[in-house]
Amino acid sequence: MVGIIKGAWGIQGDLRVDRLTDNPDRFTANSRLFLEGRPVRVRRSRELKRGLLLKLDSVDDRTNAERLRGKSLSVPADEVPPLPDGAYYHYQLIDLEVYTPECVRLGAVREILVTGANDVYVVRRPEAKDLLIPALKRVVVCVDLAANRMIVRLPEGLE
Repeated sequence: MVGIIKGAWGIQGDLRVDRLTDNPDRFTANSRLFLEGRPVRVRRSRELKRGLLLKLDSVDDRTNAERLRGKSLSVPADEVPPLPDGAYYHYQLIDLEVYTPECVRLGAVREILVTGANDVYVVRRPEAKDLLIPALKRVVVCVDLAANRMIVRLPEGLE
């Protein structure tokens, strides 16, 4: 996933997008993206103070743009460059089940907040408030993508 559509902008179908990639070429004119699995082309894009303004070839009015709120934009897995060991793309971490070292399930990663200092994983817990876990090496003990699992050692006060 390289972006999340946050809503419409104007009346011609432009979209406000939260960018989830560091690759600036993902949103250049004529680049190919996938909108919920369907291929689309970028007509134009420009930076906003908070996010990106994007015009796609398949969205021509505000009504259709509003229907896309919350939808994801992605690229094929074979176009994603590999990361060094221990580094992960956000899309790889979303929906991971989160456990303590004692195998107590805490919930699942539902969102990642980019704070500037370090990311923060928003873990949705059943019948409890969301848990905010800092993405720090001393906290995140293990990420096992194959097992869909993250092990965390909660700092004192977060339990």
